[in-house]
Amino acid sequence: MRLDMELLNRPELSSVAVDVLCDKPLSGDERPRDSPAPTETQMPAGVEAGGRAGHCCWKCSREQLKKFFWGVAVVLCICSSWAGSTQLAKLTFKKFDAPFTLTWFATNWNFLFFPLYYAGHVCKSTEKQSLKQRYRECCRFFGDNGLTVKVFFTKAAPFGVLWTLTNYLYLHAIKKINTTDVSVLFCCNKAFVFLLSWIVLRDRFMGVRIVAAILAIAGIVMMTYADGFHNHSVIGIALVVGSASMSALYKVLFKLLLGSAKFGEAALFLSILGVFNILFITCIPIILYFTKVEYWNSFDDIPWGNLCGFSVLLLTFNIVLNFGIAITYPTLMSLGVVLSVPVNAVVDHYTSQIVFNGVRVIAIIIIGLGFLLLLLPEEWDVWLIKLLMRLKVRKKEETAEGNGDIGSGLQSKHRRTRPSFAR
Repeated sequence: MRLDMELLNRPELSSVAVDVLCDKPLSGDERPRDSPAPTETQMPAGVEAGGRAGHCCWKCSREQLKKFFWGVAVVLCICSSWAGSTQLAKLTFKKFDAPFTLTWFATNWNFLFFPLYYAGHVCKSTEKQSLKQRYRECCRFFGDNGLTVKVFFTKAAPFGVLWTLTNYLYLHAIKKINTTDVSVLFCCNKAFVFLLSWIVLRDRFMGVRIVAAILAIAGIVMMTYADGFHNHSVIGIALVVGSASMSALYKVLFKLLLGSAKFGEAALFLSILGVFNILFITCIPIILYFTKVEYWNSFDDIPWGNLCGFSVLLLTFNIVLNFGIAITYPTLMSLGVVLSVPVNAVVDHYTSQIVFNGVRVIAIIIIGLGFLLLLLPEEWDVWLIKLLMRLKVRKKEETAEGNGDIGSGLQSKHRRTRPSFAR
């Protein structure tokens, strides 16, 4: 599921829904090119400057509006795919009680990331490269020697393990508690990312993010209290908090060890995680089957439709989350994750026996508020001060203009009423 990637505002990779951070500069075929400017006829300087300024403003407004509407579409896609995969996983466990096997099956689909990326490269890029050339160029992400056996086991395999743990703990938590609690608790991974980044990466200290982390922890405690500290719910909450922690560890380690990744490099990296899963994780579902930990009578009893549907939704979520940065703003994409919480709440209200008592509602609001605070940019306080100063100056100007209008009106009235004396 999602390693909903904080660092959506950072250029790094995410995970299950991994948030692969794609907020980075593009290069080569990934960077859009401006078309040559047409020849213009000579015009007076003032007219030319005004025309260019008006054209530039209109172009910027139109592009920003287009980016905003694309952002709305991306938010809806992220929200629906994330909530849909969560609900479908819950439905699948009623017929197929094998969370690790479901994790393994869905992770295998990661192999499709690079082929899908290359298909997009061939369709959109003006400088088309062969598959081998594109692969070699993306492999430079791992160093001058490319993807070697040593690099595979030291820089890819650990992230494959973290990816699997994140998904498995998330899915196992769905078996224990309702999907609303699972989805809202997983949002705490952004707070964990901030704390780890502050400690490990020495990121800038921000008081508002500390407040957000405190709110997240308080929300976790209140969510546990909402069901009366029953054994079943405590285990489920511990599992999803563990999943969020693995997601945060994935993102911070990626930033520490690998840095940032371009779109092609991110796609290749996720495909490599799929290969790692096929080669080295396949043995675990087999062992669980023969030890009857995750057992089914026959392959005909497996709900293949649910498994494939879940895998497609999760793959869609990761694709949009990792590459949606090309068409919209990272902050809008993050909103898609938190908006899945009310969607899951509505579904749970009609399909399960969840009780939205006061404690649970307050916990959801607190965690959601903490999530939104973490979306604030690093220089939000500077922007806020500038905005307040601008509003203050504008108010003074409007007040001065109003006084001037009143004064001029009185003077004109006085002139009209003043008597004239004949000589």
